[in-house]
Amino acid sequence: MILPEKVWQFEATAARLIAAKPRYQTVENFTGVPWYVVAVIHDREASQDWKGNLANGDPWNRVTTHVPKGRGPFSSWESAAVDALKYEGFDKESNWCIEHSLYLLESYNGWGYWNHGVPSAYVWAGTAEYTSGKYTADGRWDPNAVDKQLGCAGLLFAMARQDPSITIRRQGDTREPSITTPRPVPVPPVPKPVAPVPVPAQPTWWRWLISLISKKG
Repeated sequence: MILPEKVWQFEATAARLIAAKPRYQTVENFTGVPWYVVAVIHDREASQDWKGNLANGDPWNRVTTHVPKGRGPFSSWESAAVDALKYEGFDKESNWCIEHSLYLLESYNGWGYWNHGVPSAYVWAGTAEYTSGKYTADGRWDPNAVDKQLGCAGLLFAMARQDPSITIRRQGDTREPSITTPRPVPVPPVPKPVAPVPVPAQPTWWRWLISLISKKG
């Protein structure tokens, strides 16, 4: 659940992201990625700064210096955002149920939290599922650092509360025709020669969000 002291931050940030819906929908039109997913990525990567690249927060009018490096420069925030999502292969995705959306959001940030055995701050910060552990820079892990940003899961829930058009559903829910039949969740990529890490059963910390969004529908 969202931490009580964070509720007002989630609500205020959700309202701010929804206010920019037309710009996010422009990116959706070119990639197929739901606008609200684009919005929460933008907030995580650049605190919704329109000068920040959706890929990593670097200025979009310059070549990126953070991972992914060497992208750009671009002519607009939108063109940089389209490039970032296509670079991750998100334009090839068709299943945007809540479980797979959160899986993709974690993959967008990377599997470092997974490797440390803690819930991803990128997804869960600001909720009871996250306590500490953070990458303070690319490749620099601090188990005691606490992410002050809001996580994507709580943001999606707060946005869905405020905007009835956000109809993200749980896997297998056929009430929303825009959600396609879910496909098996792939195993997170791991470097060779380490054996692939199997994706476990649905984490228990997802249940609160799935339940709340299902009730909304």
